Order: sequence, then C-alpha cells, then structure tokens
Amino acid sequence: MIYIIDHQDSFTWNVVHQFSKFDKVYCSNYFEINNQKITKADAIVLSPGPGSPKDYPLTSKIYKAFRGKKKIIGICLGYEQILFNENGKIVQQRNIFHGYQSNVKVTNESKIFKKNKIFKVGRYHSLKLHEPFQSQNVKVTMRCAKTNIAMAVEDRVRNVYGFQFHPESFLTENGNFIIKKILSA
Repeated sequence: MIYIIDHQDSFTWNVVHQFSKFDKVYCSNYFEINNQKITKADAIVLSPGPGSPKDYPLTSKIYKAFRGKKKIIGICLGYEQILFNENGKIVQQRNIFHGYQSNVKVTNESKIFKKNKIFKVGRYHSLKLHEPFQSQNVKVTMRCAKTNIAMAVEDRVRNVYGFQFHPESFLTENGNFIIKKILSA
C-alpha cells in the first residue's frame, strides 16, 4: 500500500490516480495522519503543495521517522521537504515555472535511469535547491537541460526519491514510466 500525504494541493488527486495504477493507495491530509495505515504502508509519497517545507513540521517529523525504513517519494513540495530535512537550503527562484514544460537530463549519479536520458517534464514551482548541496547519500540525479537547476534526487541507501517536477502532469512525457521505475527500485 502507498500512503500519500496531501499538502492540500490541487494536484494531489492526480498523484493518487497515477500511483493507483501500481498499488492500493491511501491518502490523507498532512494534519490528519492515520498512524496505523502509514505504519503498514510500503511507500510514503509527499505530495505537492503551497508554501515551503518549513510550513509543514509534521511532514518533516514523518520523513525523519520513516527515512530508511520505507520508500519515500517526494513530488515538488515533497521533493523540497526531503532536501530541507537533509540540510538543503530551499530558496526562491528568479523565474517562476508554473505550467512549463522543460527538458531534464539524467546525471551520472542516477542508479535507476540511463545517464544523459532526456525527459520532458511539467514544472509548477517557484522554489529550488540552493547549490552547492553536499550530502553523503542524497544525490542530484536530474537537472534542467537549460538552467542546470536540480530537478530530481535519489538516496539509494535509505530508499528516498524526489522530483521537483510533476510526474503526474500531462506535460510530463513518460510520467508513469518514471513512477514505475521508482516503485520497482
């Protein structure tokens, strides 16, 4: 079962529908966590949402409690939440990407996707990871082909994955392929 934490975002139910293609899904608001279900879940998905990671201290607590114990996947705000909890600095971008399609390129740090593979992805974000970012386990695995902004991370040691883009968006080509590869990793 996949437990999706909803950060009250309009995209969350698109995420639910996408993940439902691969396993049973349970979704709840971030302030109404079902402890019994989240403990039994095989994977936890941190949904997109408004604001910044510091606005969701309960999600940070959940991430820290289950990191390394369950597969964790972060999308947009969820991606930022992962990096925030790994001592990354999340900052405002100069340009806001709401409803943009961009090419992202897989880096040689990815253990799941083929190096230099290009994906067309849907972006809906105004925040980004400030770099340089140093982590022993969390590696930047995709970057915007035009701006070089970090767009995905993998932590294969603790089974954590994050995307700044929206794999469930119609603007993301091969979104189901991306999610299937992560779920089977």
